[in-house]
Amino acid sequence: MTSKRIVITGVSRGLGRAMAEDFAASGHEVWGCTRSPAAAAELSQQLGTSHHVAVVDVADDEQVRLWAAERLAQAGPPDLVLNNAGVINEPASTWEVPVAEFDRLIDINIKGTANVIRHFLPAMLARRQGIIVNFSSGWGRSTSPEVGPYCASKWAIEGLTRSLAQELPSGMAAIPLNPGIIHTEMLEQCFGEAAKSYPSSQAWARRAVPYLLSLNSRHNGQPATVPS
Repeated sequence: MTSKRIVITGVSRGLGRAMAEDFAASGHEVWGCTRSPAAAAELSQQLGTSHHVAVVDVADDEQVRLWAAERLAQAGPPDLVLNNAGVINEPASTWEVPVAEFDRLIDINIKGTANVIRHFLPAMLARRQGIIVNFSSGWGRSTSPEVGPYCASKWAIEGLTRSLAQELPSGMAAIPLNPGIIHTEMLEQCFGEAAKSYPSSQAWARRAVPYLLSLNSRHNGQPATVPS
């Protein structure tokens, strides 16, 4: 398989970390980002010098702009962009979620996705090639109590992505992806001990990475779910 350049946001832990490790092990070039300098240094050392892990807060448009400019100047457009970075609110009724927590969730989950699109997509458009996968959720297609802000953000990702898909030229794709239910720290916030009964991030990545690599322009605008 031809090596691909793959942008992954939120690589410090969970799905992002597992995907970064699997894509790198499969011979693809990973461009990852995380807010944590310690996590960035650790993962960069683990993956090696052919990969790039940057300290970037996707909610900060200027940080994303500088990161994208550096990567595009060094290597050209990516082949696959995975907008994975996201947070969930502490379980609470919608009116009880603190303003700062609600705002930060929207800034990361929605605005962060838009920032990455804004600064990587133009170079991909110039080549008329590339796939953008925006991570949604089962809660982007359904709802549960006490996760209203998170549901709102993921429903927004579904709409944003399907609209973007209608704006892309032939040969490209934007796809909203439900990764499924995976045992992560985020899931533990909602499910507690029950989260341990679900597959690990590493087990999930072994299925998800080949699936993500199989996505192409025929999937443009189609809501997708990683096969169980």
